[in-house]
Amino acid sequence: MVSLRRRLAILCAKMVGVMIQKMSRRQGSTFPGYIARLIYPDILADLAGMVREKIIVTMGTNGKTTVNNMVCHVLEQQGRKVIINRTGANMLNGVICAFVMAAGWSGRLDADYACMEVDEFAAEQILPGLKPACVLLTNIFRDQMDRYGEIDTVMFKIRTALEGVPETKLVINGDDFFLNTLRLRCDHPAVTYGINEKIFEDASNPGVRESTFCRFCGEKLVFSFVQYGQIGSYHCPRCSFRRPVPDHTAENIRLEDGGYAYDMEGMQIRIHTDAPYHVYNTLGAYGALKAVDAPVEGFAEAVRTFDYENGREENFRLPNTKIQLYLAKNPIGFQQKIALMVKDRKAKDLIVEINDTAQDGKDISWLWDVDIRYLEDANVASVMVTGSRSLDMELRLKYEDIPCRPAQDMQEAVKELLNGGTGNLYIIVNYSALYRTNHMLHQLQDASANDRSDKREKEVRS
Repeated sequence: MVSLRRRLAILCAKMVGVMIQKMSRRQGSTFPGYIARLIYPDILADLAGMVREKIIVTMGTNGKTTVNNMVCHVLEQQGRKVIINRTGANMLNGVICAFVMAAGWSGRLDADYACMEVDEFAAEQILPGLKPACVLLTNIFRDQMDRYGEIDTVMFKIRTALEGVPETKLVINGDDFFLNTLRLRCDHPAVTYGINEKIFEDASNPGVRESTFCRFCGEKLVFSFVQYGQIGSYHCPRCSFRRPVPDHTAENIRLEDGGYAYDMEGMQIRIHTDAPYHVYNTLGAYGALKAVDAPVEGFAEAVRTFDYENGREENFRLPNTKIQLYLAKNPIGFQQKIALMVKDRKAKDLIVEINDTAQDGKDISWLWDVDIRYLEDANVASVMVTGSRSLDMELRLKYEDIPCRPAQDMQEAVKELLNGGTGNLYIIVNYSALYRTNHMLHQLQDASANDRSDKREKEVRS
């Protein structure tokens, strides 16, 4: 009977998934997962038990989609079959959806590994069903305050979820003192990763801290250096709490040809992005693979070929204009995007869209925690703002004496700057605008490519 219910649940979910794909271009729909769970509540544990090797879970405020995709990419390059919620659908229905859509119509699953990004507040529901061999934690920052609350609330949620999977190994960013606190308060086996030198520029670290106080004795922590936020090298002058010596680290980190190169456990790693936080992402991915004894022989080559454009950081090229799309959903993320703009010394235009849907979070007061002043060092020729909270963004810029103009919508703003901008356009959006903007830019890029193709064809004919 259980097998029949599983097969029925998967059959119905897959049929719904096919219909959604045919009827719309929705990204990351989780409705098939809801249908499967409605028919068979134990579907997640049932399917997770069919994974032949290990299940790896990634959690954290920033970077979890990239790290999760990177772990999957390394495994797939080694010829392993992997299940993944690639688009970042990380609530319960999204995780179930990834499993049921990967299963065959017969109800069986053919997978060596599963890589699952999991929302911190959904972890208590999800982890017991997955029973992951490893949970990787990237960082903890304030994010969607109306939903998550303060960081202590998030840490409590994660710790409660981990209590349900006592055998799971933790892989912790030890440079985040919140996560190191969590590690020391859990009984789980744990390994850490971190960077022993400062690699982030001043624009990444304007002095905004989530906290600076020891969670064990209350004394103010002393930092040897800060990368960004509360990430760095720290110790408590009163008690024994301090940054751990990392089990996995990167050394000799340097910028080469627009990307980072560094040494890591006997490997020469090269990543084709100038965003320093991807050094942390690479370390986390490697630590998770090592923690579950997964193959890492081709890690360096797999990382070199990894595509960082996961829809949240994507480049577009149109005639006479290069466009960089960024997702920024909290003050730390927004600050990192400004730092990347400062690195680019060319003149540029900027469009910012801020919304306050349930997906974004209704509380957008975090904009005041972003040090907007660094835009003055970014050679920004023009700023346009749009979205349901465009006036809030406009006011934030006004307080730093940075002029901006309102736009009716994103498409209008982009088209205006394609015709009269600098040819170097940056777009920063929060969640609800991300996939819509990404889709619109792909359409413009495809239309431009078709126009060029038609012109070449006409020239050949003439």
